[in-house]
Parts: sequence; C-alpha cells; structure tokens
Amino acid sequence: MSAALADGDVLLTPITPSLARRILDRGERAGDLWHPDYPFADERGPLAALARSVPSDSPFTMYAIRMPSTRVAVGGFGFFGPPDETGTVEFGYGLVGSARGRGLATSAVRLALRLARQWGAHRAVADTEAGDLASRRVLEKAGLYETGRGGTLVVFEQMLT
Repeated sequence: MSAALADGDVLLTPITPSLARRILDRGERAGDLWHPDYPFADERGPLAALARSVPSDSPFTMYAIRMPSTRVAVGGFGFFGPPDETGTVEFGYGLVGSARGRGLATSAVRLALRLARQWGAHRAVADTEAGDLASRRVLEKAGLYETGRGGTLVVFEQMLT
C-alpha cells in the first residue's frame, strides 16, 4: 500500500480494506482519528467496495483527507481505479461540512494528481453537479478545466503530462 502523502496544507493517508471496514462499522482504533461526521453519505458506497476487496499496493485507491495539524480525517479522496488504456484516471473527493472553505479539497486534488502523474497517469477526469459552485471552483483551482456537460453534471479534466 502506498504511504501517506503530504504537502503542508493537507495530509492524505491510504485507506486499506480493513480500515474501510472499521470506518463503515465505526470501529475506531487509537490513531484512526475520524471526524464525527466522517464518512459522509456519498463515500459509504466506495468504502464498502474497498472493504470487500483484497489488499493491494496500487496507489490508485481511496485516501482519508486529514487536517495536517491534528491528523483528523475530515473527508476522502478516491481514484475510481488505475489509469485506463489511454492513461486516464477518474477521481472524486468530499469533505465534511465543517472542513469546507479552507482549501483542503483543492490541496488534496493537487497533491493526488501530482502523484498520479508520477504513477503513470496522463490525464485526470472528474465531474460535479452543475449547481455545486464550490466543487467546480475546487477543480478549477486545482488546474482542471471544463470539457463538457451531461444532464446535471459538469465534466472537468487535466492533462498530467
């Protein structure tokens, strides 16, 4: 499993299958340090899928977004899998309400995409609801640009090479 990623503004720690099970079961152990509102509803499905998987050394997994000063997990960042045959990787992220507006999501996206480039990805893609202006700003500030719309979603991408 990949190691924690840090840049001073945010800390990303990999979520293993066993940790995903603890998160879902609220079986917190010493050092886990989860915000009471974590995980948020949208993250439960991906965590359940990870909990059913076998341990892997792939860096294209889920990560807890942690406050660097306290190490408390306040959200999650996840790759939807390794890069496809074109080198494209898709990702998603989210924060508990009280952690929003501090630049953590933007820092997490920047950090993960910088490392995705080093791990062989050539392009990153994410989507968000058209009405979610805060999430759209996160993606734009992280260097992604709008490439399309479908239904209520706006698609963003960034070339990583």
